[in-house]
Amino acid sequence: MTTFQGRTAVITGAGRGLGREHALLLADLGANIVVNDNGASADGSGDDATPAQQVVDEITARGGNAVAHIGSVSDWKTAKEMIDLAIDTFGGLDVLVNNAGILRDRTVVNMTEGEWDSVIDVHLKGHFCPLHHAANYWREQSKAGKAVSAAVVNTSSGSGLRGNPGQVNYASAKAGISIMSVVAARELERYGVRVNAIAPVARTRLTMSAPGLKDRLGATDGFDKWAPENISPLVAWLASDECAVSGQVFTVMGGHIGWQRGWEEQQSFDRDSRWTVDEIADALAVIPAGPPAFTMSA
Repeated sequence: MTTFQGRTAVITGAGRGLGREHALLLADLGANIVVNDNGASADGSGDDATPAQQVVDEITARGGNAVAHIGSVSDWKTAKEMIDLAIDTFGGLDVLVNNAGILRDRTVVNMTEGEWDSVIDVHLKGHFCPLHHAANYWREQSKAGKAVSAAVVNTSSGSGLRGNPGQVNYASAKAGISIMSVVAARELERYGVRVNAIAPVARTRLTMSAPGLKDRLGATDGFDKWAPENISPLVAWLASDECAVSGQVFTVMGGHIGWQRGWEEQQSFDRDSRWTVDEIADALAVIPAGPPAFTMSA
């Protein structure tokens, strides 16, 4: 049985939704948990220490170990304080689950600079800041001759893999998180660190406010495939010592897990000299006109 006894995990955005479920499961499996959340609303406004502390209270009531961290994941100094809190409180850090996020949906023509910046900041920079500080800790441990077996699980989205209209900021950030995970996996392998990403679909505050998703994500009879707790077992496996996988992206929803590979060449067009514009027009005439057909994703 997978166990996290003696291991410590930092989980961002863990006061509600997916992050809360990740924290509860890893704690039940024996991990010490740093519950990060600034208690903001779904659009990132406001702050409230209550959600993070409530999850800590839930974990301790079940016999686990947890501490709350209240602060923004996209603030460089605050992200380091979060990593340091894990090390100072529990003696080390083994797992980082980047999960925090917000939504400010708008089409390209209606989106403001602030709506773009805020979503890119929380998602993309908010993944990088904790990852940077955690990676530096693990590198220091490795260079000191200590055995490192660490894991990072990042949170992308189907919107970042396929593209949802009305979410150009969110989709761009989530696409960036996917390739960030691939690059970080290659860079950090030498230090004993694995990095993967998940693209989950579940009923959360964010998905319930996304265009076209609210009606799809209602509770169902029998097995509730939209329940957020369905996502956490994959996170736990990717974070476990038993997992050797790194640099991969997985979609996950209900009982479905999909191993994703992105931007693979579909067809090649080659010649032994420079193309002319007219020759390109003739060769690429086989490509369908217009944007790809849209499939709703989360």
